[in-house]
Amino acid sequence: MTLALPPDHPSRASPRLLPEDSPLLITPRLFALVPCAGIGERAAAGGPKQYAPLAGLSLVAHTLAALAQVSRLTQTLVVLSPQDGEFERHAPDFGGWVSRSGGMTRAQTVANGLADLLAHGAAEDDWVLVHDAARCLVRPEWIDALIDACIADEVGGLLALPLADTLKAEREGRVESTIDRRHKWQAQTPQMFRIGPLLAALAHAGAAVTDEASAMEAMGAAPKLVPGSLENFKITYPADFDLAERLLRTRA
Repeated sequence: MTLALPPDHPSRASPRLLPEDSPLLITPRLFALVPCAGIGERAAAGGPKQYAPLAGLSLVAHTLAALAQVSRLTQTLVVLSPQDGEFERHAPDFGGWVSRSGGMTRAQTVANGLADLLAHGAAEDDWVLVHDAARCLVRPEWIDALIDACIADEVGGLLALPLADTLKAEREGRVESTIDRRHKWQAQTPQMFRIGPLLAALAHAGAAVTDEASAMEAMGAAPKLVPGSLENFKITYPADFDLAERLLRTRA
């Protein structure tokens, strides 16, 4: 499935024209985009996992609190399902932008969110940091490290971890082969790219891509790998909640 853009879509507009002495020419703004339209089936949380309680707050509230501590972010946009009527109750302190334009896939949700950022006045050459709502253990200093590493890069990049475990390929419940783990990394978020190129990459790659870096790769780009942290894991399965709870309470 292709994420086609209509002829009058904001991303097809000409780049903004600014005076030569405009600070925006040398200092693009940074926005955060949090896709939050999933239903969390694998987490078995009795509802969308982003609203599950965790150490006194909802999972997504922890995520948004960390983003709020990154001073270089101009604004954060949360993209929800059109049917979501729960977000405000679970994130009462959030002061950013909310869009109920989520799609059936992550790629569709992110693409719709990027269009919303443009509609709010963001420019195609501004940066966007796309971050999973379910990575609620992210720390502001890790996000700042990603910004520092990518702000002068022509492509952008992502937080990631070099693989430490031996990898096995499976066939019918048995090991088929061992995979060479050298030069292999586990992708995390945030993933930081310029809004215009990322929107074009998602339209080119289609709805099946599972992260923004994959879409950029499909366009021939080579995103930068920025070392992250083992704690920045994505809550996916029921046991993940217990681990995240312990880590959050240890921090507190």
